[in-house]
This record gives sequence, C-alpha cells and structure tokens, in this order.
Amino acid sequence: MLKVLMPVDGSDNSNQSVIDAIQLLDWYKDAPEIHLLNIQFPLDGNVSLFINQADIKQYHQEEGLKCLQLARDLLGDAGVAYHFHILVGDAAEMIVQFATEKQCDLIMMGPRGQSSIKSLLMGSVTNKVMQLSSLPVLLVK
Repeated sequence: MLKVLMPVDGSDNSNQSVIDAIQLLDWYKDAPEIHLLNIQFPLDGNVSLFINQADIKQYHQEEGLKCLQLARDLLGDAGVAYHFHILVGDAAEMIVQFATEKQCDLIMMGPRGQSSIKSLLMGSVTNKVMQLSSLPVLLVK
C-alpha cells in the first residue's frame, strides 16, 4: 500500500493543497495510507524555565490540532481514511525524518505555507524538504 505524507500548517495554501490532493487520490488503484503531519515550532527563549514540560506539550498538541482541523474535516468529508501526527522542531527536517521513519513512499505538499512572504517563488520549508528528502515530493498547487 502506498504511504503518503501530507504536511499541513493550517494556512489557506496548505488547506487548498489538501483539497487538490483529495482529487489526485483517484489516480491510485488502491486507496493510499494518508498521514497528516503538523510541525510546531519550539518555544523560544527560557520558556521551559517558567512553564513545565507537560503544559508545553499540551500547548503544542492544542495548536497542532487547530492547524490540522480543516484538513481533517476535508479528508473526513471526502471519506478518506487518515492518521494525524503533531511533532515539534524544524519543519523541513521533521517532515523528512518522519517520512523516513514511517517508510512513506511520497511527500505530497503545497508549494507555500504560512511563510510565503519569506520566499517569492517557493516556500522555504518546501524548498528545504525537496533538498533534504530522498523520497519523491509532489507539489500540489
């Protein structure tokens, strides 16, 4: 079975990529195993000195669920089975690491996310994923 990783950040571009990807799933004879992934950025500074690790972990989970909600709704409404995951760290590195660990066959993502201002042509995370990954990366536009 084909394993597809779909990183999402909750942005309009990311959610549009999920809509477009749902249409592409018809290309496959058997329904692929979909993994939605949201990466949360680590909290800056000395936050961990003042807030306990359980609260920080809960914060990341809650924020990750918010970012994943529309993508989960879209896949659910389309009748597409999926798994979802929330990690903390550098977005591009975590995407590639997760795809490798889960033995995904394909990373399907949009060309831009929330950081579209940082890069004129292609999102910096997308660009870095394409550089780091040995897996095929399908840009859904």
